[in-house]
Amino acid sequence: MESLEGKKAPAFTLEGSDGKTHSLKDYAGKRVVIYFYPKDDTPGCTKEACGFRDLTATITNLNTVVLGVSKDSLASHDQFIGKFDLPFVLLSDPEAKMMQRYGAWGEKVLYGKTSMGCIRSTVVVDENGKVVKHWRKVPKAEEHPQKVLEYLQGL
Repeated sequence: MESLEGKKAPAFTLEGSDGKTHSLKDYAGKRVVIYFYPKDDTPGCTKEACGFRDLTATITNLNTVVLGVSKDSLASHDQFIGKFDLPFVLLSDPEAKMMQRYGAWGEKVLYGKTSMGCIRSTVVVDENGKVVKHWRKVPKAEEHPQKVLEYLQGL
């Protein structure tokens, strides 16, 4: 998929780990970091989530909200949040509809095997609902949250 940068962020409505329904329009006036990850409580996804956790206070001070998105159930999200004390909402996208609209679902190769799945990626949506940054493929999950913070600090 091509980059979403400069385009209006695709609308979504998904259930969140906080028991509420979340839509992009709920965040008007704030920046939103939406990061897509394959699976709760797996090594790379845990490192990425904990990285965002450790930077949440700084990111929040930049008028920015972090949302994580995977196909996992809300029950799985609850366990993941509890185990690692994650201070942000995780959205459940069981049918990968949001992931598809954001280019975070598609063919990937792991250990020489091709399959369909979540492509680890991130977008930053500005206060007006426009995508200002799109990492279409995140190579190092553990380093990515710091790169996102540095980008936000440069805005």
